[in-house]
Amino acid sequence: MADVKKSPNALKVMLILASFVIITAGMKAASDILVPFLFSIFLSIITSSLLYWLNKKKIPMLVSLLIVILFVLGAVFLLVLLFKSSINDFTQSLPLYQEKLGSLIGLLAKIIGSYGINFSEKQIMEYIDPGAAMRFVSLILTNLKSLLSNAFFIILTVIFIMFEAASMPAKMNSALDGSRFTFAHIEVLMKDINHYMVIKTFMSLATGLLVTLWLSILKVDYPFLWGLLAFIFNFVPNIGSIIAAIPAILLALVQAGYGTAALTAGGYIVFNVGISNFIEPRFMGSELGISTLVVFLSLIFWGWVLGPLGMVLAIPLTMTMKIALSCSEETAWISILLGAAPRKKRGKVKD
Repeated sequence: MADVKKSPNALKVMLILASFVIITAGMKAASDILVPFLFSIFLSIITSSLLYWLNKKKIPMLVSLLIVILFVLGAVFLLVLLFKSSINDFTQSLPLYQEKLGSLIGLLAKIIGSYGINFSEKQIMEYIDPGAAMRFVSLILTNLKSLLSNAFFIILTVIFIMFEAASMPAKMNSALDGSRFTFAHIEVLMKDINHYMVIKTFMSLATGLLVTLWLSILKVDYPFLWGLLAFIFNFVPNIGSIIAAIPAILLALVQAGYGTAALTAGGYIVFNVGISNFIEPRFMGSELGISTLVVFLSLIFWGWVLGPLGMVLAIPLTMTMKIALSCSEETAWISILLGAAPRKKRGKVKD
């Protein structure tokens, strides 16, 4: 009898795993459409704070929506105008930069050889491949260019989501009338996502502006492009700042030599350490509620499913999954496993 009772649970686990594989395969196949759509959703979450702030100032909802839509239109088109041509120019110049990096590697081989250490250029290239680094940069910029090419789709989606945002709480309350606890739980946790996204956006914007200013002072080519990359990849915990710094440091090395490359790297370290370790925690207030291991694995998973820009969306998507799983008694245990070490509860949600 014990075996019979266990079999439905095993079957349920197998069905969940099979569904997960099918959904993941579908998401990977539809990544070209899914990435702009997901960016639209999270852009809507960020701008909804501005919408509700304007509404609290007793500005009519329709006027508030119009202001937010104009703000989004201006921001997206400014990004397209500023960065699409820079991405094209840099992509076309990639072979030249790669060739210069190769010559620097050859010079490094000669310097090492002068100290009696026999390392050929071919041996060094096996460990330090500038072509691989540049190909990775090209992949990131190609994905970014593709995202900017979908600016019209993103803006249109954000507009429709904004129009629905005002009536969404009432719809959800009516739909979940028999499950008020679930609705209240979602409402509280959605505020956490909104808080995280807004604070992280402002901190990332500060990082991007500082990087742009610093690289402009050092006269490194395409400072606005590297500032945008720093802004985007600041959403990726732990390794995001490294990914954003690699192309700028390599370009500084090729363009101006080791001194400028060292100053570029130093600027990235100061800005990212200062903002991530000192400024951001003061405003963030609380942790993500996700374990460090899950953060790392989510970066790998979403990066594989959605490409390099999926890493930017990794934490918001994982937080959303955690919230969705916590809303059901049957899947709450998975949410607990995804979370950080247990801490004291903030309070009970009203029935």
